[in-house]
Amino acid sequence: MSDNNVQIFDTTLRDGEQVPGCKLNTEQKLIIAEQLDNLGVDIIEAGFPVSSPGDFKSVEEISKIVKHATVCGLTRSVENDIKVAAEALKYAKTPRIHTGIGTSDSHIKHKFKSTQEDIIERAVQAVSYAKSFVEDVEFYAEDAGRTDNEYLARVCEAVIKAGATVLNIPDTTGYCLPHEYGAKIKYLKENVKGIDKAILSCHCHNDLGLATANSIEGVINGARQIECTINGIGERAGNTALEEVVMILKQHPYLNLDTRIQTEMLYGISQLVSDSMGIYTQPNKAIVGANAFAHSSGIHQDGVIKNRETYEIIDPKDVGVTESAIVLTARSGRAALAYRAKNIGYELTKLQLDEIYTNFLDFADKKKEVDDNDIHQIIENSKVYREIISA
Repeated sequence: MSDNNVQIFDTTLRDGEQVPGCKLNTEQKLIIAEQLDNLGVDIIEAGFPVSSPGDFKSVEEISKIVKHATVCGLTRSVENDIKVAAEALKYAKTPRIHTGIGTSDSHIKHKFKSTQEDIIERAVQAVSYAKSFVEDVEFYAEDAGRTDNEYLARVCEAVIKAGATVLNIPDTTGYCLPHEYGAKIKYLKENVKGIDKAILSCHCHNDLGLATANSIEGVINGARQIECTINGIGERAGNTALEEVVMILKQHPYLNLDTRIQTEMLYGISQLVSDSMGIYTQPNKAIVGANAFAHSSGIHQDGVIKNRETYEIIDPKDVGVTESAIVLTARSGRAALAYRAKNIGYELTKLQLDEIYTNFLDFADKKKEVDDNDIHQIIENSKVYREIISA
């Protein structure tokens, strides 16, 4: 793998599906998996096979149809989990088992009632057993964000020796600040023996709204995989949003970090996931929200009409949106009204525009958004209508 390539690990069908009330059936998962494969994600985490017969079947069926991406199944550090995952992945062209255990003091003490040394032993046993089924084994150190760096490095060294090819460093609770998470990745990169044999991976949750920022800090500091979901869906406040990290890397070429994502497909797959899961995507969601390329302020509209780059850092076509939207409201100026009027066949002079604009403001004050039919009505009811149509 090129040192500037960041692998995209999509967990929409596993972590993303853990949102209450958003269960997908196997047919829906297959449709999304096929689109993720076309999108260019490097790894598709298809599910948690041991969790239910339905999840097992979905992972198995996804393994059969994915042509390019690695197909991954999640497990705990439990032999039966790993065995079942291997069975579900048997048809995958490139299978990966994702196994792990909690490493923070909180998890060791309260969840496992164990010791640091015992956790390392269990981690090594899980990776070794997974390695007996597949070459590609990813290890997750759950709650790594709150795990002491020195101990985390010891865990990482041990599982690399056992055969782990990817080290997942999750900020499971979304607690880390970006500089803290970046420093953790840097520490592991510089202090784990054999780190050149494994890829460091970012898996950041969004409890404090920092998932995307943390993931970007992670890759800047040496991680080369980001675990994310379409629309940022997932447990609690969600996961790192795939569309956000991909476009950040694309729009900042000086970082010299690339992905294989076909960005023109982002808006379409966002809609597919939203519709399939019944999850409403907030209008102001970065990259794929309904208002991401919509302008209603008169100052912004004037700038965008003159040159799109004055207020847009992304070409809408780059993410699969046809064009920017000039939304007419009471905050819109003359330039926006003239632009929208021209789009439906009216070439207005400055004097005609001044006359119509007064009527427009009266209308817009009574209605949240003015559409094309409204523009026709406003112009037809104006004093200059005959003058306009006879021009």
